[in-house]
Amino acid sequence: MSPRNLFLVGIDVDSMGGSQRVLHTLAQGFAERGHRVDLIGIRPSPEPHTYTADPAYRHTTLYTAPPPPPWRATSFAERLSPARLYEARAGRRERDRARALLARRFAEVRDGYVLIGSPWAAVWLKAVQWPHLLGIGQYHESFLQARCSVNLQLILRHYPALEKAVFLSEPDAAEFRRHRLPNTAVMPNPLPFTPGAPAPLDTRRVGAVGRLEAVKRLDRLIDAFAAACAGPDGAEAWELHLFGDGPQEAELRARAGRLGIADRVRFRGSVRNMSAAYRELSVLALTSEREGRPMALAEASATGVPCVSFDLSGGVRELVDDGRTGTLVPPGDTAGFAAALRQLMTDGALRERYGRAARRHVAGLSLPVVLDRWEAMFEEIDR
Repeated sequence: MSPRNLFLVGIDVDSMGGSQRVLHTLAQGFAERGHRVDLIGIRPSPEPHTYTADPAYRHTTLYTAPPPPPWRATSFAERLSPARLYEARAGRRERDRARALLARRFAEVRDGYVLIGSPWAAVWLKAVQWPHLLGIGQYHESFLQARCSVNLQLILRHYPALEKAVFLSEPDAAEFRRHRLPNTAVMPNPLPFTPGAPAPLDTRRVGAVGRLEAVKRLDRLIDAFAAACAGPDGAEAWELHLFGDGPQEAELRARAGRLGIADRVRFRGSVRNMSAAYRELSVLALTSEREGRPMALAEASATGVPCVSFDLSGGVRELVDDGRTGTLVPPGDTAGFAAALRQLMTDGALRERYGRAARRHVAGLSLPVVLDRWEAMFEEIDR
């Protein structure tokens, strides 16, 4: 296998998030295989997170500062104010400087690949010249999410010119093919850690992993957990652990207090060793408004933790085999979610059976297996 020049480009590659972690995981994995890897963020994160303690890849951020808040003039005079005109010119200079920096970085190599982390990164890259490189566009969300936003049009406009457009699940790729995207392929995200021993599943802890923000609908999870705990059969001894930071923490704490479970809802904040965190859990819960192929389900399953999730996408259905590795609930059905939680909370044998099956189910998402798939894709394109 010959070393390749690989550029992984995203808008913001350093904030706390699933797609950011995937980019760092891939960059480190490719670099450890001997490839020359550049991970490039277009804009710096306002709250950067360290994903790799000792990176084997080069890491660059093109802009020197996070973007300013959106602004619109409220009058013609305000639009022409000297201060605003100066800011606009400064913004254009910074944009041109960032694009020139990336063009110079691309020009350092004779050939290679650009892995584009999002449709918006593809839009930004249109003004940079890189005819000697081959492009692969990624999309880390579901087709439904793309259809409900401008992302679908951006993908259909910019991804056909690339060598491949890769999606996280076959159902999502099939939807894009139906929309006449000719170069679709499926590439799952890799696990960011090597699972050790399976979780013991005896901690009486339900867990959720992700930013404490509205789209995650953790209010529903708190409601469902409170309902699942009601009863005389032992479920009342369980705790709910929320891993992540975000703007909804105060609201969620207040909600737990109103439901009388404040002493059993633990806000754990950001945790660096997520492999160890999953092993603390006996059930993983996901109540988001929308998801593509959420890594929390894959990571919990790899650790042998059964999952309860809303049935949000083809990617979710690929990760959770309903009735075999976990339980899927119709989206928004909080009562059904509470019943599914309660079943696993009160049936240790079922947790064990689901957990063992879940671990086997996601074995193909280990980093070496996913990197092999990327290598096979590169070889296919090279031919």
